[in-house]
Amino acid sequence: MKGKLTVHQRRAWQARMRVIGAISLALIAAAGLFVILRPQPATAQSTDSRSAEQTPALHAQAAIRTPQAPTRSQTAPLADQYKIIGWNDLGMHCMNESFANLAVLPPYNNLWAQVIRQGPNPEIVTSGVSVEYSIIDNTYSAGKTNFWQYAKQLFGADLAPNVGLTGATLAGQMHSASDHFAIEGVPLTPYRDSAPQPIPQNWYPYQLAKLIARDSATGQVLAETTTVAPVSTEMRCDTCHADGMQEGIRTGNVETNILTLHDQEEGTTLMSSRPVLCANCHGSNALGLPGNSELPNLSRAMHNRHAPGGDAAASPWLAAAQALTARADSSTIPTAVTDEGTDNCYLCHPGQQTQCLRDVMYSKGVTCIDCHGGTAAVAEPARRPWIDLPRCGTCHASQFAENDGKRYRDSVGHGGLYCESCHGSPHAILPTIQYNDNIQNIALQGHPGTLDTCTVCHTQVPPGAGPHGINPATQRRIYLPLVLR
Repeated sequence: MKGKLTVHQRRAWQARMRVIGAISLALIAAAGLFVILRPQPATAQSTDSRSAEQTPALHAQAAIRTPQAPTRSQTAPLADQYKIIGWNDLGMHCMNESFANLAVLPPYNNLWAQVIRQGPNPEIVTSGVSVEYSIIDNTYSAGKTNFWQYAKQLFGADLAPNVGLTGATLAGQMHSASDHFAIEGVPLTPYRDSAPQPIPQNWYPYQLAKLIARDSATGQVLAETTTVAPVSTEMRCDTCHADGMQEGIRTGNVETNILTLHDQEEGTTLMSSRPVLCANCHGSNALGLPGNSELPNLSRAMHNRHAPGGDAAASPWLAAAQALTARADSSTIPTAVTDEGTDNCYLCHPGQQTQCLRDVMYSKGVTCIDCHGGTAAVAEPARRPWIDLPRCGTCHASQFAENDGKRYRDSVGHGGLYCESCHGSPHAILPTIQYNDNIQNIALQGHPGTLDTCTVCHTQVPPGAGPHGINPATQRRIYLPLVLR
């Protein structure tokens, strides 16, 4: 074009350039989105090794790190027709580091999963399908713990090495139920094969489990996923029960210090009865043991004993914590706070390093105390441990509440999916600050957080209301519960 453009010609040219630019940007964005969301072929070995080698930042308090999504294996040609979602029921399982003197909890983990056949009306599938599980970089437990040396004395079970109390091992088939698959009693430790020595430096509490769904008749892989199987031995009894901290007791071992103190104050003979299973006397719903009906259950006994103003006169625990705070070496001993904050829970529960409370609520400033109450509240005689638990409906609107009479981990919602399948486990409500917790949902939908992308299960976004009665067409983030307090 020669000569000076007229006003009309210039405006027409500018309009054409804007259209061309918009189309170009749209094409670039579409190409980028395709690269992000399309399934990338990779071998199962490469996916697993990348996940297993990534150690979570145990001390991280910052925003969530978004890892690259692991990709499905070339051996799963039907992964676009089926999906499998896995989870752990509690968000953290605890076990003793040693069983030579006393036992609170054995190595006992679990995995749950649901298999979904995709379509306009997705279906949860349990027949004609099998689900196998394995733990990445963790094929044995004997030698990482002395549990099998004392299992017979503690639990009356004559177990072969690497076999748990239910007969489960570290790899095998999950059992099918009416709407899910599960395996109970996996004897998992927080130590990987690549760093098996049971020392704190090797703690890896957010173990990764590989779940593979197969056609039962042909063995063909339908779908696979990687989820977290959490476990920790971080019970910091040494904070208050190290040598010389209680009644001048010095046995050279924290656990025998505790047993000696118990013998002195309660007139028992635990030191001569080792190893001691605490739940034999103090009942435990976690273990299904009734204990002695004339004694408080284990949860009440522990929380009441260690609560400021509890059974112990002038609360020796509180005095010990205050003394520790005054002289604590933060490089070797966790700081003990005495104001009923979360760190109080971490004196017994995992823990200063493990940080089992790591979820989106933690990121918003919610503490253990906000949901569970203080140690004295947990010790209330009427409370049923492991049954009377915090409920979502207490803080969130009614459409986000659990099923009537059921705990969060037992409740189901949209299309029969368990709440945990979309939202994550207690203490690990998605997204969390731990890398491994977010792997599964990034692989399923391309971003961390609640499973909120309809097309993970639906072949197209359905019209009308979705989970919790929310219409995804009118609210982009369909999981944003109303907080009532």
